[in-house]
Amino acid sequence: MKGVLNDQSLIYQQIAQMLEDGILRGEYPDETAVPSTNELARAFNINPATAAKGVNRLVEDGLLYKRRGVGMFVAPGASETLRQKRQKLFAKDRVRDLVREAKRLKIDREELLQLVADEADKEELK
Repeated sequence: MKGVLNDQSLIYQQIAQMLEDGILRGEYPDETAVPSTNELARAFNINPATAAKGVNRLVEDGLLYKRRGVGMFVAPGASETLRQKRQKLFAKDRVRDLVREAKRLKIDREELLQLVADEADKEELK
């Protein structure tokens, strides 16, 4: 598992986020194993209990499940579940903030849509 921990949020939340990101990127497809808590602890030089807390959060969310004696695996449909969850958060947080800032700056709907379209073109978003 790749990644760097920072001081911006709790370590277990960062571990959960890294695993979620890996699921979304396809690094951990449905029904494949994710790193064990001990592997995560060694990779990031953290307490295994902290790693377990991050993994268990994903179990609680239904994204991972445990195969007794084998390890943790990605639940069927986890990628789609995550994509939908993040789309809702994106709309709720970032798009709302974007629209509010546009309103403060007196950017009308057409201008805002054009700005978004221009950025999408730069990023080759289809």
